[in-house]
Amino acid sequence: MCPEAVHAVIAVKYLEHAKSRLADRLPPGDRSVLVLAMLSDTVCAALTAGLASVTVVTPDPTVAAAVRALGAEVRPDPATPGDRDGLNTALSAAAAAVRELHGPVSLLALQADLPALRPAELTDVLLAAPPRGRALVVDHAGEGTTALLVRDGTAPLAPLFGAGSARRHIDSGAKDLAGEWPGLRLDVDTAADLAAAQALGVGPATARVLHDIGWSPVVGEDVIRKYQLRSHVC
Repeated sequence: MCPEAVHAVIAVKYLEHAKSRLADRLPPGDRSVLVLAMLSDTVCAALTAGLASVTVVTPDPTVAAAVRALGAEVRPDPATPGDRDGLNTALSAAAAAVRELHGPVSLLALQADLPALRPAELTDVLLAAPPRGRALVVDHAGEGTTALLVRDGTAPLAPLFGAGSARRHIDSGAKDLAGEWPGLRLDVDTAADLAAAQALGVGPATARVLHDIGWSPVVGEDVIRKYQLRSHVC
């Protein structure tokens, strides 16, 4: 599949609520800046890979302004306060909006926190995916989903993100794609994740923020090596 035939969608909530699992290492202001930087590197990697478009759905005006400046499209978040399935609601709405604008196109839902993502990983995923149906990339922990692809232009994206999403996506018929893709598999939630991403090599926006906030990894090389190994849901 050619990258220019695929449109990406990414959902991001308010920055002030982001990455609570890093609260023991970073104050709220630093976490917000870091989340925006990781999103920026994710968007830039997707655009550099040659995807037809990247649409970010968000309620946060700071996020909207930042990604629009990078060349992404922006959609308002339709999820209501207290919506337990808000991420999937947002992704489904973005997917529908993209197809309303571009027709029956293929869609790729990405997590927003992939600072070590390489454009070549995305193009390789598109080559590895089956010619029809849905496929996913499982995260480094083997439980979550970092990317969900639907190649049938009339089939729904049907996102099932959240705890244990890899198994839910597979049970719903999505194919688990094999491949190393360490940057694509490494979504950042914890200090160990962030250290591993830094070891892999983060994008320029994340690198600047880590330098500015004086980030120092506190995990050993054995932990980092574990994150570089491909995880797989059997």
